[in-house]
Amino acid sequence: MQVVQRVFVSGKVQNIGFRDWSVRRARDFGVSGWVRNLRDGRVELLVAGEEAAVDGMVEAVREGPEKARIDNVEARTDTERAPKGFTKRFTA
Repeated sequence: MQVVQRVFVSGKVQNIGFRDWSVRRARDFGVSGWVRNLRDGRVELLVAGEEAAVDGMVEAVREGPEKARIDNVEARTDTERAPKGFTKRFTA
């Protein structure tokens, strides 16, 4: 079953390669969507795909890349249609 999750990540998650890491991990999981920095210092992701793959990506985000410090991850079901592939977006 296809699902979509919107994920907000806080902590030390900007200026450490989090978005590039997210693109690589999304490819590993075979999910589509996007990742972007937010002006408040968080990172936002839209992750879409098979439920198990999306769950796996969200769990990977909870660990983050080596240089990250993850303080909080908020994931919720969303209805936005994800683009094909997984891309980096500009800061919102």
